[in-house]
Amino acid sequence: MLILGIDPGLALMGYGLIETDGDDLTAIDYGVISTPAGQPTPDRLKTIYTELMAIIKRYQPDEVAIENFIAKNLRTALLVGQARGVAVLAAAQNNLPVYDYTPLMVKQTVAGYGKSSKMQIQQMVKLQLNLESIPRPDDAADALAIAICHIQHSGTARLIAESEEGA
Repeated sequence: MLILGIDPGLALMGYGLIETDGDDLTAIDYGVISTPAGQPTPDRLKTIYTELMAIIKRYQPDEVAIENFIAKNLRTALLVGQARGVAVLAAAQNNLPVYDYTPLMVKQTVAGYGKSSKMQIQQMVKLQLNLESIPRPDDAADALAIAICHIQHSGTARLIAESEEGA
């Protein structure tokens, strides 16, 4: 199964693709989609959409996991929300199921503590994916963490479903 993790943002949208066979996790690709600050928001959203569609077409993930962010600044919340909506639209247009995870859930799942630091999360991503170095930039590492979170949660849900079927 191939999971596309997305860390939504307007300036930088992190993405990470992780393949799993149920036991092992393998990072397939990760990076960011960046848009220039001076560019009009509709153009930035179009860039995000176009690049995400290309990533989805190239890798053909099975599922998409995206962070359901929390912003204290209303302007930031609106801009990130628009970028997040474009990512959800790209997934929906490719008939991909989309799963939401809060930052707390991601931290709790990946590092075992809901108030883990960014560096702790990055170290755990590096360890769990057996990478030589921490993925850069931070948004890419966050996207990989979101994908790891989804794999852990969906794996647990599948085990429960299988045990209920056998009962």
